[in-house]
Amino acid sequence: MRSKRVFPLWLIMMLVLAACVPNSVSEGDLVQAENPIVQPIPTNTANQTTDEQEQIPTETFLPEQAPPRGAAVEFSTDFSKHTVNYDEILSGGPPKDGIPAIDRPRFVTVAEADAWLKPVEPVVIVEVGDDARAYPIQVLMWHEIANDTVGGLPLAVTFCPLCNTAIVFERTVDGQVLDFGTTGRLRFSNLIMYDRQTETWWQQASGEAIAGEQTGKRLAFYPGAIISWADFKAAHPDGQVLSRETGFSRAYGDNPYAGYDDVNRPPFLYQGPETPGVLPPVTRVLTVDLNGDAVAYPYDILEEERVINDTVGGQQVVVFWTEGTASALDAGSVAGGRDVGATNAYLRVVDDQALRFTVQDGQITDEETGSQWDILGQAISGDYAGKQLEPVIAINHFWFSWAAFRPDTRVYQP
Repeated sequence: MRSKRVFPLWLIMMLVLAACVPNSVSEGDLVQAENPIVQPIPTNTANQTTDEQEQIPTETFLPEQAPPRGAAVEFSTDFSKHTVNYDEILSGGPPKDGIPAIDRPRFVTVAEADAWLKPVEPVVIVEVGDDARAYPIQVLMWHEIANDTVGGLPLAVTFCPLCNTAIVFERTVDGQVLDFGTTGRLRFSNLIMYDRQTETWWQQASGEAIAGEQTGKRLAFYPGAIISWADFKAAHPDGQVLSRETGFSRAYGDNPYAGYDDVNRPPFLYQGPETPGVLPPVTRVLTVDLNGDAVAYPYDILEEERVINDTVGGQQVVVFWTEGTASALDAGSVAGGRDVGATNAYLRVVDDQALRFTVQDGQITDEETGSQWDILGQAISGDYAGKQLEPVIAINHFWFSWAAFRPDTRVYQP
């Protein structure tokens, strides 16, 4: 019992002490992104919001309420507009921007990053046209937000360690490009971001503006997946990698949340709806939400099945799983975590034909042609070699985090 009480206090103290310690940036070994050439941006990505942000009905706004403790001093947010009860918002320890977002991300080549990334380390992959980038979790762990422009598209690459959620958002709202920072607050243990242009507060798990001028809008999701460093560099040897030269002094590679993803440990600072008992709260799941139909795919089932053919919201999808990706939240180092694998979801329609996938001799194949496919949804051999499956928005969560926002979720069972 004593160790469980010490862990949160130690974690908060460490993050607060580390919050504002800058260091100089060495540019000698960095690849600085030049003026980007706008690449084609997918317009039909499943579950992707179009240029107009989704508008939440104004009748869902709540009556005026005293803002979260200390928030009125730190922020110029219009707290009279909100869609959540402020009593649900807790301080995570660090103050506003105490966990500093990366606003001017720098990148290195795959060869340079290979000197400090292990093959099993998790990275977030984002692709826009021909621009493929890897954002190592060992860096995002300490910053939680990277404001970037990929292939000409302004994006925010976000990671909430307490929920194991890596989510990518478009940063343009009503024609204005926003820059995001951390509020230092949590709701249901999930990161609350704010934009620096209006100081509106945004819930990372849902992309919803929950307090401030933009309240009632949602950010557009963009596909991003957690995969191993080995899989990224094999698929994109010419890709770019977020550098550890961020301008801040951090113990990159260390995991300050060691043991956090123990399925028997309760989530940290969680005060929210009771988690449905169908799964333990800290169970890893991949979540897909299409046309109002939400499904959670538990990792233990994914590891057994490796391929799941399913229909979600009327869309025919497939979920792939492959071994070889470490848990970032297990051991004292990000690279030292146990193998939890990597997973992602795609539409399983190619050339107007619905495919059915299976595993043969350890390789993901489609039954129609026997073509082999990788975790990134690309056919690497066979009749479909070079074809790319269309990704759907699929996000890693701990079950408690997803269920707090989508309690109506169907948990996949074989």
